[in-house]
Parts: sequence; structure tokens; C-alpha cells
Amino acid sequence: MISRVGQMVRQTSEDLGYATRSFFSILANAAGLWRRPRLVTDQIHFIGNYSLVIIAVSGLFVGFVLGYQGYYTLNRYGSEEALGLLVALSLTRELGPVVTALLFAGRAGTSLTAEIGLMKAGEQLAAMEMMAVNPMQRVIAPRFLAGVIAMPILTAIFNATGIIGGYLVGVKLIGVDEGSFWSQMQAGVDVWQDIGNGVIKSLVFGFAVTFVALFQGYEASPTPEGVARATTRTVVISSLLVLWLDFLLTAWMFQ
Repeated sequence: MISRVGQMVRQTSEDLGYATRSFFSILANAAGLWRRPRLVTDQIHFIGNYSLVIIAVSGLFVGFVLGYQGYYTLNRYGSEEALGLLVALSLTRELGPVVTALLFAGRAGTSLTAEIGLMKAGEQLAAMEMMAVNPMQRVIAPRFLAGVIAMPILTAIFNATGIIGGYLVGVKLIGVDEGSFWSQMQAGVDVWQDIGNGVIKSLVFGFAVTFVALFQGYEASPTPEGVARATTRTVVISSLLVLWLDFLLTAWMFQ
């Protein structure tokens, strides 16, 4: 039993060390992409545009739920006019970055893992190496940078549609005063403390989810079963990593 535990600890340490070296290798290769911006813009379109519908629709329905739940919670204390502030703070501080990252992992992350895994299974990455083309610079780094850029944009869209959803439910459906809804939101939401912290969270989540997706695809076994397992690991690891990082960032920002 001691031998097995030691072997597991050693293997985990080796995997973490290899993943760390891969992460810095991607960062080093991404630094030279300013000479070929088309590689990044194409991937931003692939990652961000194709995730736009699910992000916007999910944000709208989350806003609907926040409008209902927030109203009936604030109604107990006679503070229904603060519904706009509640919806905005819930989205910008917490729900926007976290839910967007989880949806991003399920939609774009799995797509990236499957794409890289199939390229490896089809020996396309090996063919690039034979032609003296660095697959880390040509394939991995543009997708990584595109994911980091797309995550804050998708989070902003999620927040905007969520606020619209809360407005439709709270003002148009329930009857909260429209002036109070917007004025308290504008007065209570701080650009740096609330929106800025949400942007920082979305950037960190973008780094984490995109790296996990690309790393799992790059290290997947070149078989259909290997690609399927890598895709599953992407969702599981990304989701747990997002929730863990969210706790650490929240403890640091709002201590």
C-alpha cells in the first residue's frame, strides 16, 4: 500500500511538472503571435462566436431567475427597489464569470480537446514536426490566446443579457419601479471593485479552462477512446478548477 501511495504521489508530481512546463511553453510561443494575428482572430471567431448563443440564452434565463428570487427575498424587508442592484452584483461579481466559464468548458473546451486530439490521432501534428513547423506555435498557442481573449467578452455578454432578464421580470412582469431599478444599480455597482473583479476572474478562468482543454487534447491517446476520455477529463477538471479558483479569488478580493 505504501508503494502504491508513493507511486501515485510521484506520478502526480511528474504530471504537474509536465503541465507547468507545457503552460510556460505555450506562453512563450504565444508571445510571437503578433506577427500573424489572423491565426488568433480565426480562433476567436471559432471559439467565441459559436459559443455566443448558449452564453446569451443562459444569461437571459439566469437573469429571469435572479429577478424572481431576488424580488421575493427583498420583499420580506421592503427593499424591492434594490432588485437591480442585487441582480447586477450577483452577475458581475460571481455568477457571470463562473457560469460563463462552466459553459465555455462544456462548449468550447470540449471542442478544442476533440479537435487537437483528432489532429494527433490523424498524425497531423507529427506531419507538422516533419515539415519543421512547431505545432505548439502554429496550433496550440493561437487557440490558447483566443480562449483567453474570448472569455471576458463572453462574460460581459452574459452579464448584459442577465441584467436585461432581471429587468424584464422585475420591472415589466412584477412591477418594480423602473427608475429605482436602474438608479440603485448605477449607484451601487463600483467599476473597479465589482466589474473589475469580475473581469479578473474571467481572465483567470480563461487561462485555466483553455489550457486544460488544449493540454488534454495534446496529450490524448491517438485513439477514439483516448479522445473521448480526454474530452471527459476536460469538462471534469475544468469545472473543478473553475470552482476552486473562484473560491481563492473571492477570498482574496473580498477579504
